[in-house]
Amino acid sequence: MSKPGIKSSEAALELKLRAALLLGRRVEGDHLVLADATLRAAIDGSRPLAIAERAALQASPLTLRRFRELAREGQATGWRASSGLLRAADSGAGLSTLSTDDGHWTLHFIGVPGHWQVVLQLDAGAPFAAQLLGTGAVLVARDGAGATIVQGVLDGDGECEQAWAFASDPAPHFQRHGAAFTVSLAAATG
Repeated sequence: MSKPGIKSSEAALELKLRAALLLGRRVEGDHLVLADATLRAAIDGSRPLAIAERAALQASPLTLRRFRELAREGQATGWRASSGLLRAADSGAGLSTLSTDDGHWTLHFIGVPGHWQVVLQLDAGAPFAAQLLGTGAVLVARDGAGATIVQGVLDGDGECEQAWAFASDPAPHFQRHGAAFTVSLAAATG
């Protein structure tokens, strides 16, 4: 009778060997068959791969290597997502910032009613800041209804900026859409 520890180490070794065989083979005319967004969605669990996508992934060593690289990128930062809430009562002064509950991200709203810019800013003291800045990863901030507020790659200052894309100003927009927002890797985008 084998011990549980031996069985698990044998299973781990078998998985490593199987992965090495899949990743190391050469396929004539191989190319990336799945987009990074599709692979990231599978990695973070936001959208599982369809049967045809799984088959395509297994048939393409190049795509498998890209899948492994993207998975390691996510592991390197150790960060998955952050969320925040609109907490302040409407004082009539307008909304200038929103921060995530963990304090790692801030949304800044710059402008005047009808003409807003939104800036996603990473706190330089976040434990994953150095790793995340070095990856060139695409980030997305979404409102409580899932609509994209800002999406892009952080610049050297840890910021990403774009025009406010909604008809209403930030405060009423958030109040109507769950008073919440999340920041994550842009895994589920097109």
